[in-house]
Amino acid sequence: MQNRKLISVVGTRNITSYGMAFCEQFIEEVAPLDPVIISGFAYGVDICIQREAIKHGLQTVGCLAHGLNQIYPKVHAKYQADVLKNGGFYTEFWSTSNPERENFLKRNRIIAGVSEATVVVESAEKGGSLVTADIANSYNRDVFAVPGRTTDKYSLGCNNLIKQQKAHVMTSAADLIYLLDWDIAEKQNKTIQRQLFIELDEIEQNIYTYLQNNGKQILDSIALDCKLPIYRTSSTLLNMEMKGVIRPLPGKLFEAI
Repeated sequence: MQNRKLISVVGTRNITSYGMAFCEQFIEEVAPLDPVIISGFAYGVDICIQREAIKHGLQTVGCLAHGLNQIYPKVHAKYQADVLKNGGFYTEFWSTSNPERENFLKRNRIIAGVSEATVVVESAEKGGSLVTADIANSYNRDVFAVPGRTTDKYSLGCNNLIKQQKAHVMTSAADLIYLLDWDIAEKQNKTIQRQLFIELDEIEQNIYTYLQNNGKQILDSIALDCKLPIYRTSSTLLNMEMKGVIRPLPGKLFEAI
């Protein structure tokens, strides 16, 4: 995984439909950059984000709180082969070690340490994902938290991280890509040869024509004027950058090439 972008995604075991939708959106948006997704292979956010990564052909690594001679929770054994084909598992524990309570907190420091940034999708006011966020901060890693309604139990932890300035607000993957200054052009130059005729789907062509006619525009304006949701606009712009037909500019601006 040398020179690969490694991002850890963690959160509550009691994931809600809001958290599931965000995991789907996040992976769809970052897929063009081919990052490695790190998580704990646990219930909830962990398994959700790793399954989405596999669905989009991304590598994913499950960081375990026990030995490699078993899988915990056992119900996730059905996903083991897919993870092994698309990444693998990591543990610091002996093969015979059981998933003891204290092992999960020890495991969290590895998840935080191997990643360029940690994303907390959902968390109650207290939880292991908040410990991971604190450890990531102590390692001078970037931490992102998905905000939620103040009345939602499993958004309290994320809202507090943001309020206490322990995490960046994350409304889409575009926030992470911008703040980490990921170089899409570098990825493009390594993996894609410029084509004489580049095929664009209907939405891409609509955005491209809009940018040609209107010059430099911010993400929100593109989404509004092209009548698209923000998450779809963001992921489409990433795909178009990879195709070399638009370029990102400072201030979250985009322009046609």
